[in-house]
Amino acid sequence: MTIPDDLVLVGYVAGAYGIKGWVRIRPYSSDADALLHAKTWWLDKPVLRDVDMMQAKIHGEDVVAQLMGVADRDAAEALKGAAVQVRRSHFPPLSDDEFYWVDLLGLSVENLQGESLGTVADLMDNGAHPILRVLEPAASDGDKPQEHLIPFVDQFVKTVDQSARKITVDWGLDY
Repeated sequence: MTIPDDLVLVGYVAGAYGIKGWVRIRPYSSDADALLHAKTWWLDKPVLRDVDMMQAKIHGEDVVAQLMGVADRDAAEALKGAAVQVRRSHFPPLSDDEFYWVDLLGLSVENLQGESLGTVADLMDNGAHPILRVLEPAASDGDKPQEHLIPFVDQFVKTVDQSARKITVDWGLDY
């Protein structure tokens, strides 16, 4: 079996749903479109393998799904904790001003003055808007890296250039 090189971690199996083998997936994003659109998921339990998704739907904050080969509650419970990945090519298309969080990770961040703030290490959702967690490399081995938490809103994020792997922000080094 060939493992695709464009797999993206989108959630994990939180447990069984019902008695007919359905699983409950906790997505890492508030928008679970990738899980709902991909017909093949990759699970890492017991080993990384592909599983056909027969049907899926939103259930509260989770996605519940029926997977090929998972026939009862015991089989579904055995998958608890498994990481769920889908191919990046199965993600729904976005408009020009939208981004998948996974595409922003690792991008360099600099301010309008051309000063480097570091790279995007993570994104957080505080309910009102996403927040970029930008880490600046440590000055020396014993130091902690400098962290910048930048709201991902038009007021502060001026441009996102994925081809250049750079985000330009209106943010000072001392904020």
